[in-house]
Amino acid sequence: MSATQEPAVDGRTARRDRNRELVLDAVIELFAEHLLLPTAPQVAERSGVSPRSVFRYYEDTEALIQAAMRRHLDRVTPLFEMADMGIGGFEDRSQRFIAAHLRLYDAIAPTARAALLRAPSNAAIAARLDAARNERRARLEAMFAPELRGVSAARQRTLLAAVDAVFQFEGLEHLHRHLGLTRRQATEVLSHTLDVHLRPA
Repeated sequence: MSATQEPAVDGRTARRDRNRELVLDAVIELFAEHLLLPTAPQVAERSGVSPRSVFRYYEDTEALIQAAMRRHLDRVTPLFEMADMGIGGFEDRSQRFIAAHLRLYDAIAPTARAALLRAPSNAAIAARLDAARNERRARLEAMFAPELRGVSAARQRTLLAAVDAVFQFEGLEHLHRHLGLTRRQATEVLSHTLDVHLRPA
């Protein structure tokens, strides 16, 4: 290939990569606008990429949706991290745990709703949701390890299940969307849940 051809090829590659990103970002934006089952024409219109090009990049709508979910997850991954797990007083750890989960909820809510809608018919999405649930439960167990030490295995299962049910996405969704709680009210509920089940006597 000549030197004059190389820039053209690089330009096409860059344009293709940019269009792919535009398409994925369009899907994420549509999720945020409560369009949880966006169609190819809707994605094309939002992204400015032709419907034909959308399916040149992704073989079908499911592949497109999964790619958009992965892109969004990559963006919010830092919100999954919590420093000093299990370190510090109960009050400090509780506040940090609640704040981190509410930040994460705000970031992932639209995409999580779309994922839950597709999970029954999409094994890959269902598996990712299960992995996220397991990760949340593991963080809960790690953050409150000091309170769980010395507690019987059966009691640990009961305590973790009670708290985990509220801190999972579906629990936070219930507080916000179905009960209509404000951030302050939701924080009070979450704090009360931790106090009742995990605060040292």
